[in-house]
Amino acid sequence: MSAAEYRIEVMHGVNLDMLGRRDPVHYGTLTLDELERRIESFATELGIEARFFHTNSETEYVERLHGLRDLVDGAILNPGAWTHYSWAIHDALDLAAVPAVEVHLSDVKAREPWRALSVIEDLCLESIRGKGEEGYRLALARLKQHLDERPNVTGETEQ
Repeated sequence: MSAAEYRIEVMHGVNLDMLGRRDPVHYGTLTLDELERRIESFATELGIEARFFHTNSETEYVERLHGLRDLVDGAILNPGAWTHYSWAIHDALDLAAVPAVEVHLSDVKAREPWRALSVIEDLCLESIRGKGEEGYRLALARLKQHLDERPNVTGETEQ
């Protein structure tokens, strides 16, 4: 499979639609629409099709995860505050069984103590924190690397 065939779902969770109004020290100044345009540009550079999903409903986030296996080759997840306590999202990601990278605009491990816990980190290829929009470029590159290295049906690495 060539890199141009990879489909990556970028899933934004609770309060991320408020980017541009949230504390710029932690979240930058981009709105969610602007961030998604930048991510799409990063994806295009890598030959990846980026798809976007946002919700402030944990139920909708879980339901979207349930359907990922049939939609995409991998996922980038920024669940927002759900990262720190939603075992429902953890279990849905486990069921989705797609490679995923966790991304946070701010360095959540260096902020309030309650933000240090990620309940999805153990299911992700990598957790990228505190890199701002660049974190999404790094996540796309990590997913592409993982997908390029997986064996195909004959047992050979796809290149």
